[in-house]
Amino acid sequence: MTKLHIVVIFALVAFATSLENKCNVPPEFWCSSEEVARDCQVTEQCHRYYEPKAKADKVQLTLYFESLCPDCKNFFRSQLTKTYTALSDIINLTLVPYGNAREEKDASGKWNYTCQHGEDECVGNLIETCAIHLLKNISVYFPFISCIEHDQFGTPQFSAKKCAKQQGIDLQPIMDCSTSSLGNSLEHQMALKTEALNPPHKYVPWVTLNGVHTEEIEKKAEADLTALICDTYKVGSDRYCKRLVTISSA
Repeated sequence: MTKLHIVVIFALVAFATSLENKCNVPPEFWCSSEEVARDCQVTEQCHRYYEPKAKADKVQLTLYFESLCPDCKNFFRSQLTKTYTALSDIINLTLVPYGNAREEKDASGKWNYTCQHGEDECVGNLIETCAIHLLKNISVYFPFISCIEHDQFGTPQFSAKKCAKQQGIDLQPIMDCSTSSLGNSLEHQMALKTEALNPPHKYVPWVTLNGVHTEEIEKKAEADLTALICDTYKVGSDRYCKRLVTISSA
């Protein structure tokens, strides 16, 4: 046995002895929670281990909605905004503003949209669709769309103007897009996404979790989206969710 081997063995014994008082779980469980990692003095190592996995294992959350739907607005207010703001690190969120609309192509090739809550809703869908396309970064367009959906009164144009000012967003390109052939085509893509749902949507808001929709998922999403995301997220959930669950149950 070389001197190097002896040094390594003594170092390992010393390390194990130093952890003996607090770290009383096998090594395979050292990263099972923040508390255990701290007691076993491996917090930094656990974070380095989980970070790349967390990026790959985000919960895929998709919301199919329409801009003036009262239940959709309520879902933003009561569930989505607070949950996504708190847990954006572990959620890959996709917004699909179309809902129960219908489309028909005219002779010129333009898509004409008919929306459940009237023409203003079609305008709102187009504004939000163009915002997603032009702003690109969800950390920019989600607060803007969320702000619009939180607004109970006024037209989508009025809400968009107010929210753009609050968020420091240049609204004109978005409004130009919403009345252009580009916006018309982008909204058609939202229609295709909605029509491709299996099972087909029956109402809005319609939530899919990792590509799946069930009545149980929908019920849980509308009752406590934060808990649903935390229950679904498998990697390092304690690190992201424990504090939020504690706060919500207090």
